[in-house]
Amino acid sequence: MSDHRVNERIRAREVRLIDAEGKQLGVKALPEALSVARQLDLDLVEVAPDANPPVCRIMDYNRFKYETAQRAKESRKKATNTSIKEMKYRPKIGTGDFTTKTKQVSRFLEDGHKVKVTIMFRGREVSHPELGMKLLQELAEQVSAVAKVEAAPKLDGRNMTMVLAPDRRARQPARRPGAEPAEPEDGAAPEAEVVLPEAGTAGEVVASANA
Repeated sequence: MSDHRVNERIRAREVRLIDAEGKQLGVKALPEALSVARQLDLDLVEVAPDANPPVCRIMDYNRFKYETAQRAKESRKKATNTSIKEMKYRPKIGTGDFTTKTKQVSRFLEDGHKVKVTIMFRGREVSHPELGMKLLQELAEQVSAVAKVEAAPKLDGRNMTMVLAPDRRARQPARRPGAEPAEPEDGAAPEAEVVLPEAGTAGEVVASANA
């Protein structure tokens, strides 16, 4: 994170001032802008040094630095924890092996990982790509509660690949492939599934000034 010029370190003679609430206060002489910040017991921070005049905002600079560092830390953590896993299938895979592998694919997706699925053809199997396509379609259907197809199936030499990504819109706990649904108690009607809309995320308000 690059440092900003703060308070007396600001070199411009006049600045375009933004208050702590994001309101434009117009162009002010630097001493006047510093005086306004001091009266509020806050800092004057140069946020757009290349503007003409530079844009300065009144804020608690230590808090700003802390929150910026926390956001960067969270971003790095998410990038580290998310990876691409791979699962390989044969076009004539048995039912048991297919179920086992598909359960693992589902676990990867539930943990937030993307999954590259590879169908490996041998010998004359490559002349029947429809077998691989059918297998990938069945897999995508079985994990559809927790995943979406990010990269559609494509043939690459003797392999057919597809990429699945976690579907963050899925709110209901997913039943993993091969698991039996719970039986309702005697006399009890099955509960209806309720899918809640994903809450929107509030974007940061960015104040911009015309040069």
